[in-house]
Amino acid sequence: MTDHPVLDSRYSWTRLAITLLIGVFANVGMWAVIVVMPAVQAEFGIDRAEASLPYVLTMIGFAIGNFAIGQAVDRWGVTRALIGAAVLSAVSYGLAAASGSVLMLSLVHFFLGFGTAVGFGPLIADVSLWFQRRRGIAVAIAASGNYLSGAIWPVLLSGVLSDHGWRAVFLVLAALTLVAVVPLALLLRPKVPQDALTAQENAAVARQAGAPMKPAPLMWVLGLAGIGCCVAMSMPQVHIVSFCVDLGFGPAVGAEMLSLMLLGGVVSRLVSGLVADKLGGVWTLLIGSILQCGALFLFLPFDGLVSLYLVSAAFGLAQGGIVPAYALVVREYMPAREAGTRVGFVMMATIMGMALGGWMSGWIYDVSGSYELAFVNGIAWNALNIAIMGLILIRARRGPGALAAA
Repeated sequence: MTDHPVLDSRYSWTRLAITLLIGVFANVGMWAVIVVMPAVQAEFGIDRAEASLPYVLTMIGFAIGNFAIGQAVDRWGVTRALIGAAVLSAVSYGLAAASGSVLMLSLVHFFLGFGTAVGFGPLIADVSLWFQRRRGIAVAIAASGNYLSGAIWPVLLSGVLSDHGWRAVFLVLAALTLVAVVPLALLLRPKVPQDALTAQENAAVARQAGAPMKPAPLMWVLGLAGIGCCVAMSMPQVHIVSFCVDLGFGPAVGAEMLSLMLLGGVVSRLVSGLVADKLGGVWTLLIGSILQCGALFLFLPFDGLVSLYLVSAAFGLAQGGIVPAYALVVREYMPAREAGTRVGFVMMATIMGMALGGWMSGWIYDVSGSYELAFVNGIAWNALNIAIMGLILIRARRGPGALAAA
C-alpha cells in the first residue's frame, strides 16, 4: 500500500467532521416523509399503499441523485454539488407544503429525494478520498450522518407536526436546509491532491489480484445484493410509524422507535467501520446481512410496546453497517478517480431497494391486512443478499489472493 501525507491527516478528520454535520442536515428529506405519512393518509383519505407513494418517489429520486450527483462531484467538486442540491431541496420542500393532492406531493418528492441524495453517496465518496488506512471508520462516520438525521429530526419535527400540521414541517425544513448546508459546503472547497489520488490508484491496482471479479461485473453484482438487503431494511424503517399507529401506540411512539432504530444504526455503522478496517468490506457486508436477517425475525412474534422498543434497537444495531460496506468494497477495488460515479451507482441500487421495499410492504399490508407477510417478504430478500455475498467470498478464495481491507 502506498501512503500519502494528506491521507488520514488532521485535515482529513476535520473534513470528516464537517461532512458528518452536513449529512445530519442534508439527509432529513428522506425521513420527514415517514413522519408525516399517517397525517397525509388521513388528509387525503387514501390507503396505505397510496400514502407510501411520496416515500417511493423520494427514494427513486434519492437513488438517481446518488448516481447523478456522484458524477457531478467527480467533475465539479463536492461544494458546487452541495449548494445546487440544497437549493433544489429547499424549493421542493416549499412545493410539498403547497401540494393539493397526493399525486403532486409524490412528484415533488422525486425532486426532494434527488436533492437530498447529495448528503449520502456523494459525501461518502468525497470523504473516502481523504483516507487510506482508516477509510473504513471514516466512511462509517460519514454515512452515520444519514442515520443521525433520521434519529434527531423525526423527534424534533413531531412537535411541529402535532401543533401546526405536516405542511409546516416542510416549510421549516426548507429554511433549515439553506441556512445550514450552504455555508458548510463552502468549507469543503479544497480538493484532494493529484498525487494522493495516484497513491490510492496504486493501492487499488495492487489489491485487484485478490478481487473476486473485474470492477464492472463486481459493481453490478453489488448493486443486485444492495437491492436485496435494502428491500429487507425498508420494512421496519419505512413502516414502523404506521405499524405503531395500527397497534394503537400513536405516531409519536413510532417516531421514537424510528429514532431508536437509527441511533442503533449509528452505533452499528461505527463498529462496522472498525471491523471493515480489519476484515475488509465484503466480510463486513456478510456479517451485517446475517445479523439483519436475524433481527427481522424478531418482529414476527413481538408486538408489545416494550418489546417493540427492544426489537427496534436490536434491528438498528444489526443493520447499520451494511450500506457503508458497499462503498468500501467499491473503493477497495475500483479507481479513485471514479469514486463518485461508482459509489453512486451502488448506493443508487441500495436505495432502489428501499423504494421497492417501502412500496411493496404497503401493498402487502393492503392485501393481507397486516404487516406479518411484509416482514416475511423482507426476510426472503435478505436471504438473496446473504447468498450473493457468500458467492463473492467463495470466488475470492479461489482467486490468487484473499479479500483484504485497505
